[in-house]
Amino acid sequence: MALAGCGAASSASSGGRLNVVAAENSWGSIAAQLGGDRVQETSIITNPDTDPHDYEPSPGDARGAADAKVFIDNGIGYDSWADKLLAANPNSDRTVVTVGDVVGVADGGNPHQWYSPDSVAKVVDAITAAYKKADPNDADYFDTQHQQFLTQGLTQYHDLIATIKSKYSGTPVGASESIFSPLSDALGLNLITPPDFLKAISEGTDPAPADKATVDQQISTKAIKVYVFNSQNSTPDVATQVDEAKKQGIPVATVTETLSPATASFQDWQSAQLSQLSDALHTATGK
Repeated sequence: MALAGCGAASSASSGGRLNVVAAENSWGSIAAQLGGDRVQETSIITNPDTDPHDYEPSPGDARGAADAKVFIDNGIGYDSWADKLLAANPNSDRTVVTVGDVVGVADGGNPHQWYSPDSVAKVVDAITAAYKKADPNDADYFDTQHQQFLTQGLTQYHDLIATIKSKYSGTPVGASESIFSPLSDALGLNLITPPDFLKAISEGTDPAPADKATVDQQISTKAIKVYVFNSQNSTPDVATQVDEAKKQGIPVATVTETLSPATASFQDWQSAQLSQLSDALHTATGK
């Protein structure tokens, strides 16, 4: 928690660059790359041990929000503390990019939109538009950064997605929570874990016994080829399922909510996870 708070305290303007603050480093990495040397980006949540749902902003976070020309939050009930932070630190010159509003997902929907390639593309556009609004003199520069990020920065990411979809579309898989759902959809995988189980684990509530029994049966009967779990949210039930999957010889792949390692770029983080998932699918199917 201290790590995240200290980061926000350093978001003062540097060399005339735009102050940009992102609630989470998953979006912050993208914002930094789109801004290049015209922005000073700071992410509030960078520590993988920090739960974005119940984070309590520090005084440093408040100063960062007050100074920000562009603020990026996830919305969709994921970081409701960000709304309170902005309200308590008004800035008439600040542009706020709320991912849920950009992609059209309301509270109660799946908040993990950085795992949706389509949503990522929309947020990239929205951040660039916010930069051009805040600094119209550098509009051409931001357009160039935007184009380079989409056509070069995300090349491996998109190539891996296309390859996995081509080779493994329709493959039945299981997951520990809803964080994997947007990516599973994009990859064309058949995620057969009960949606209510995925949502319950994601939101920190107890899954229904019937849903848990269904997941246990899917593992014990090898109805799934790969099990994907969020290593930053491993409940006792999930830990047991991971162990059982391994005992059954079902490959296990992991995903995380924040950049792993924290110094990674968005695309390197996502590509590493996609590569691991591709290896697991290959092991399971022989394709």
